[in-house]
Amino acid sequence: MKSIATFLMLVGDQHGKAEEAITFYTSSFKDSAIANIERWQAGSNEPEGGIKIAKFILNGVEYMAPENTIDHGFTFTPAISLFVECESAEEIQSAHDARVDRGKSLMPIDNNGFSKRLGWVDDRYGVSWQLNLAD
Repeated sequence: MKSIATFLMLVGDQHGKAEEAITFYTSSFKDSAIANIERWQAGSNEPEGGIKIAKFILNGVEYMAPENTIDHGFTFTPAISLFVECESAEEIQSAHDARVDRGKSLMPIDNNGFSKRLGWVDDRYGVSWQLNLAD
């Protein structure tokens, strides 16, 4: 096996927002960058210039994101979430506030028995994040 990467497909209402999403994500975490963007070309089944596939790094971990107009009948679900271990109360609050802006809180940052400080949000793109204050 060469690698395993999380694949975030932006479809439906999120189509056309992949570049905005990965720019938002890479600007929010240290050791993050957009590695490569391959765009749809004229004559394809997708709008020219849209993201065919993008590879990006968040805190040293590779992710992939495409977008397309096909009605897949699904989108993101909180049943799968990105679990982020934050190093300080300020970091968890900042990550939470950035993601809940135009998103929604699924669980406020609090002691929930699982963790002393854990919050859960769906961001503006529908991606679910659990934000935990590391011990």
